Amino acid sequence: MNNNPWQTLSSEEKYNNNWITVTEHQVINPSGGTGVYGEVHFKNIAIGVLPLNEQHYTWLVGQYRYPLKAYSWEIPEGGGPLGTDPVLSAKRELMEETGLIAKQLTEIQRMHLSNSVSDELAIIYLAQDLTQGKAAPEETEDLQLIKIPFAKAYEMVLEGEITDSMSVAAILKTHIMIEKGLI
Repeated sequence: MNNNPWQTLSSEEKYNNNWITVTEHQVINPSGGTGVYGEVHFKNIAIGVLPLNEQHYTWLVGQYRYPLKAYSWEIPEGGGPLGTDPVLSAKRELMEETGLIAKQLTEIQRMHLSNSVSDELAIIYLAQDLTQGKAAPEETEDLQLIKIPFAKAYEMVLEGEITDSMSVAAILKTHIMIEKGLI
């Protein structure tokens, strides 16, 4: 099952910026046919942080997502450079977007966000034992922050109001952990 059934004939970089590289591969697919495979390489790890206080309140970040042409409610998210401790990136993203400082960060999920076209890895943390500070969003972020009962965030996932994949995974995983008495 670890044998690669694809054969790469040639590869050409088509696009490169600070965040991604897009490569076009000429391939022979598993059934023997020739074709083209586009691959997006991410230069950062996707980081998500679900803050949860002792009363089971959480914070969601709202922002307009350009590729979707829609507004999105999400857990605090961002990126961390490859080779950097992802915990440091998680702490930074949480502070930038919410102003929260967590004394306890627990990794709760690793996932690949779109493994048919990209290598992007996401790491999601549960942030607890929280202290409120001052948010400092990046200049490209126009964020709205809400503090809501975690049960409401869970309902928003079930109702399709939260569609961001890392947020959905984090909220569902945290709900299961609460139900099992792990939190």
